[in-house]
Amino acid sequence: MAELPIPDLPPAHCSGRFTISTLLSVEEGGRGPYTATEGSSCDSVQPTHLSSSTLCSRTFGYNTVDVVPAYEHYANSKGVGDPRKGRPSLADLHSILKVTGAWLYPQHLWQPLAVLLVPAVWLQWVTIRCMLNIWGVILYLRLPWITAQAGIALTWLIILMSVTVTTITGLSISAISTNGKVKSGGTYFLISRSLGPELGGSIGLIFAFANAVAVAMHTVGFAETVRDLLQEHNSLIVDPTNDIRIIGVITVTVLLGISLAGMEWEAKAQILFFLVILVSFINYLVGTVIPATAEKQAKGFFSYRADIFAQNFVPNWRGPEGSFFGLFSIFFPSATGILAGANISGDLKDPAVAIPKGTLMAIFWTTVSYLVLSATIGACVVRDASGSLNDSVAVGSPGCEGLACRFGWNFTACTQQQSCRYGLSNYYQSMSMVSGFGPLITAGIFGATLSSALACLVSAPKVFQCLCKDQLYPLIGFFGKGYGRNSEPIRGYMLTYVIAVGFILIAELNAIAPIISNFFLCSYALINFSCFHASITNSPGWRPSFQYYSKWAALFGAAVSVVIMFLLTWWAALIAFGIVIFLLGYVLYKKPDVNWGSSMQASSYNMALNYSVGLSEVDEHIKNYRPQCLVLTGPPNFRPALVDFVGTFTKNLSLMLCGNVLIGPRKQKMPESRLMADGHTKWLTKRKIKAFYTDVVAEDLRSGVQMLIQAAGLGKMRPNILVLGYKRNWRTASPQSLEDYVGILHDAFDFKYGVCLMRMKEGLNVSQVLQAHVDPTTLASEHQASTIFQSEQGKKTIDIYWLFDDGVPAKWGQGIQCKIRVFVGGQINRMDEERKAIVSLLSKFRLGFHEVHILPDINQKPRPEHIKRFDELIAPFRLNDGFKDEATVNEMRQGCPWKISDEEVDKNRAKSLRQVRLNEILLDYSRDAALIAITPPIGRKGRCPSSLYMAWLETLSQDLRPPIILTRGNQENVLTFYCQ
Repeated sequence: MAELPIPDLPPAHCSGRFTISTLLSVEEGGRGPYTATEGSSCDSVQPTHLSSSTLCSRTFGYNTVDVVPAYEHYANSKGVGDPRKGRPSLADLHSILKVTGAWLYPQHLWQPLAVLLVPAVWLQWVTIRCMLNIWGVILYLRLPWITAQAGIALTWLIILMSVTVTTITGLSISAISTNGKVKSGGTYFLISRSLGPELGGSIGLIFAFANAVAVAMHTVGFAETVRDLLQEHNSLIVDPTNDIRIIGVITVTVLLGISLAGMEWEAKAQILFFLVILVSFINYLVGTVIPATAEKQAKGFFSYRADIFAQNFVPNWRGPEGSFFGLFSIFFPSATGILAGANISGDLKDPAVAIPKGTLMAIFWTTVSYLVLSATIGACVVRDASGSLNDSVAVGSPGCEGLACRFGWNFTACTQQQSCRYGLSNYYQSMSMVSGFGPLITAGIFGATLSSALACLVSAPKVFQCLCKDQLYPLIGFFGKGYGRNSEPIRGYMLTYVIAVGFILIAELNAIAPIISNFFLCSYALINFSCFHASITNSPGWRPSFQYYSKWAALFGAAVSVVIMFLLTWWAALIAFGIVIFLLGYVLYKKPDVNWGSSMQASSYNMALNYSVGLSEVDEHIKNYRPQCLVLTGPPNFRPALVDFVGTFTKNLSLMLCGNVLIGPRKQKMPESRLMADGHTKWLTKRKIKAFYTDVVAEDLRSGVQMLIQAAGLGKMRPNILVLGYKRNWRTASPQSLEDYVGILHDAFDFKYGVCLMRMKEGLNVSQVLQAHVDPTTLASEHQASTIFQSEQGKKTIDIYWLFDDGVPAKWGQGIQCKIRVFVGGQINRMDEERKAIVSLLSKFRLGFHEVHILPDINQKPRPEHIKRFDELIAPFRLNDGFKDEATVNEMRQGCPWKISDEEVDKNRAKSLRQVRLNEILLDYSRDAALIAITPPIGRKGRCPSSLYMAWLETLSQDLRPPIILTRGNQENVLTFYCQ
């Protein structure tokens, strides 16, 4: 091989995740080492016909059909074996291809790669959005009040507990966002495409609803501030409660208009809100160090004081919300904005980079701001103050109680009467009072509440739209329609608007916040558990590149979220999990037609694998015997009655494997096998038959069945019964096919299989009917023929003729809801004793038989006309050798082993007449049965010609209207009445 020229390498480009070096070389005439030259060939082969996407190129210095790894080869991957753009097929590399013309050469095999990552992009789109959504109404209007109630220490604990949950969830979201290419749909898309529709659907629906309610919470916070401003100027519209409702509805309507204007306007509004909030923070911190005026002191602000900090460091519970978890439920929504960036994943240029960095940075800075605000305001403002300038007193005045007395203020009266209007415990606008310029805090409140409301108003419809388009749940597809160039979810916006207005009418922030806490905690628990589940099941599709993800941290986050939910409100937690279980169960039951590489699939595979291996480690026991059937259906839709019959007793209990032998050259039949296998499996699934389909390619039927008998199954989950249809055309078929058919039965017994033959009067193979009336392209998966085993049989019976003890007290028909009768042979003078003995034996097996009949006339001689019919049946197959010696007979039978010698007819005369007599009995007793099961004779291998054996089966089962099952065990017990 010619060496590849190595040019001077340019500096490597780094995207933050990968280091990419670009190899470029320019030769004379503008040719590079990968440019085609005259007379070049691919692997020294003449031009060949390749698939449309295949090109011949010079790879690593020589011409080859193989191509180097490229992004396009893996984009939009769906299922194993799907064609990929640009990559040659296996046939292109492995098969001998035909010459069709000249090669096509790519003009540029390598293109220079430039990776541009602008930090401002993810900072603007994710960090700012998350920070704005976290810095919501709780920050300004409830965090000072929470600090007064819980004290600085417990407030920090509340903050850190909330941040622990959100940080772990942020790590999980970061892992999900780096687990593949991210499109629109936000959190729902990330989870459903990474972990499957089962968990993604329930999380998406709950999260969309929680965001819709969050719109109401932040809008109520805004309306509450506006109401307070109107109240200060005695300008209420109606009354304090209804003013919140009026202002809230108007506000959310305006926000809806901004959202409908598109992401561009919404993004610009978010940046403006962010700047306003930053200015308000600076204004607040400046205000804490400015000496307090008399007016502010009257409202409880005294700048930084160690004794104020010490008093506010411990809790002072008040009111119905005065408990640790009561306050936690009110605060927690302020930490839930961490998914705001993930919810707009479709609008990000590089979500795999933007979401982890932006989300975690937002969590860090907002946590710092919460801790700083709680500590600073707790060190500056007392819990109770009257707001009256007349309450100033000299320091040390008698009768003055409380910390404010040390600073010259007497708030004793309002404290004892619980009528104080100001102070951390009573005044929600404490931050505005403390700040250097109050209107800036008001602007910050407006910015925080409106930005958070706007972010939730945008997130909820986008998540819900993606969920609706996937059609996982009924009745919601209407909201999936998009409008405009960006497919805006207008209908989703209107639904979110209606939900928000409904909760705005509550007009009580402290009542709305716990509702949101419950649903967000439920969502976070599901997100973390989903990631943990994908990790422990070793899902092949779960390969996040985020290095700080830990499955144990995810499990801890899920557990903490669940525990907190129940500590907050146990009945609300039960309702939330009830909804989740219902949504999860619905998707698992309906099995929507989507395939995103679910972790549930990986979990099912792991469980199946572990259990299968575990079965192999345990010795078989007779009590655990199950009829595991290898059913020779051919294409399953060709013999639906055979499939339905076996499905009646293997359903949910044992293995059913539909086998198909493709007869012909391997090169010709292999494409057919690959093409039709999925269709046959879908046909079985649509028919609700729990079975596997497998096929083999063989030169003839018998060798193919031998392959299936030896290779079918896995470990202890291997067939033990061969089920096949009766060969109706045995008299007219080729002699070799007759030999093969009977040989298959002998092979089954040789491999210790039981055998079950099924005969129906109208036959089993419906392929000719299908091909005559149905489009051939829909045969495999669409058309479903009805059979007798799908309909109710009324008062008909299942008649089981247990004539020989082959180890299987006939269990056939247990899945069909009919009365079961058992027939056994006996003597007329001992009928009662024999019936009692059989009833006693069958009752010990607990198989639920209804009647037992003794056949005393089973040994009578059959009618002459029936004997004559049997003789006529075998006549074409007789050798008519005149009872010559064995050597002469073998010579005469050379080339026709199915011929019956006169001696074989004579030796098997009694057995032949027995089949004639049994047929008469079946016609007498079971003419109107729903199903007949009987023990067939066994033809001794090498001593019973195939034609004679088929004549026995024909005679035994002829002229019967109900389906007849000829079943023979392998002479080993499969039932016991012992407990060990």
